[in-house]
Amino acid sequence: MHILQLLPRVPFPLHTGGAIAMHDVAAGLLQAGHRVTMLAINTPKHHQPANALDHLGPNFRLVTVEIDTDISPRRALKNLLFSRQPYIAERFISPAVGEKLLELLRTEAVDVVQLEGTFVAWYAEFLGRQHSAELVVPPLVLRAHNLEFTIWKALASREKNVIKKLLLRTMAARLEKFERRHLPQFDAVAAITDDDAQRLRALGCPEPVVFIPAGVEMARISPDPSLRPAPRTLFLIGSLNWLPNLEGLEWLLREVWPTIHAEMPDVELHVAGSGTPASLLAPRTDNVIVHGFVKSAPRFMQQYDLMLVPLLSGGGMRVKIIEAMTLGKAVLSTSLGAEGIAVRDGEDILLRESAAAWIAALRAWGRGELPTAAIGAAAARTATDLYDNRRVTQRFVDLYERLLPVEA
Repeated sequence: MHILQLLPRVPFPLHTGGAIAMHDVAAGLLQAGHRVTMLAINTPKHHQPANALDHLGPNFRLVTVEIDTDISPRRALKNLLFSRQPYIAERFISPAVGEKLLELLRTEAVDVVQLEGTFVAWYAEFLGRQHSAELVVPPLVLRAHNLEFTIWKALASREKNVIKKLLLRTMAARLEKFERRHLPQFDAVAAITDDDAQRLRALGCPEPVVFIPAGVEMARISPDPSLRPAPRTLFLIGSLNWLPNLEGLEWLLREVWPTIHAEMPDVELHVAGSGTPASLLAPRTDNVIVHGFVKSAPRFMQQYDLMLVPLLSGGGMRVKIIEAMTLGKAVLSTSLGAEGIAVRDGEDILLRESAAAWIAALRAWGRGELPTAAIGAAAARTATDLYDNRRVTQRFVDLYERLLPVEA
């Protein structure tokens, strides 16, 4: 098969969960013997050269369109006053991308078009208007990384600042209208969690709506036996320019860490992530060490003991948890943080909700009462059994084959 993948950014380097998920779909399909053309918006924030993905091999082609998607106060105000589109999605709507998409479909035999996430979902409607005798649009698959409006609703519900709350509510309302209009226009939806699959059906997406988790290229995440975690250390890693991650970290530092630091002043909390706000990079005196961006997430994870995922908002699936599990790390998370991952509390993960429950779990960890080694070993087995990218790729292939016409 020849799959045309439409992305809101070039998925490289592999420093964020979104980039990893999009990259590994292509990598898995190529390893399975298929052909992939990737049409990616080349954004200023994630700009990459034309050869950035040459490592994927001869059956892969990267096509980019240069679009300025940077957030601008002037453009944001213009959008707020004169548009009904959600600003974060409107930035990715481009006639140039549409024309390049049509050019590829006119000049190449494509079996399936897979669009990666809400921010490029508008192009399904665009293609729907192009059907003609000269252009037959192949089946369109949405890879739903998140149901975006639910994230913004949750953020708005907890925001205390009145102005910020109003802006978040406005964005959530626009995103809900946008997703209700565009997401049901696909021939199939591959949801990254089973919970999201249920939400997408309720939104009106026609069947097939299937749950296909994010996979992990196991060879890329192989543990380094020379690295041993420092004792009495905790760690958190994630993109801190994604609001749910920042919200969760701020909650941890406000509601949990003061108690833990007062009771266990020798324990260190190590924080890493791209887009770290300058306010967090300032020197601290409470044993919170903020590293900012780190080049190798697996290496960072292996240097410390227990992983923390204090997520309060969000959808989709945390690829960083799967990576940590692959490395044999024990993880303490909220249920929402581990949504979509087939884990069991106390067996291959620790799940706690309230600040009090987190404090109790960390006290037990500090006393050596949590079997983190056994939990980490079970986590590694779960990751290998369920999230190996080869298994996930086959589920995509099965979905595509359901959509292709039956040969006479």
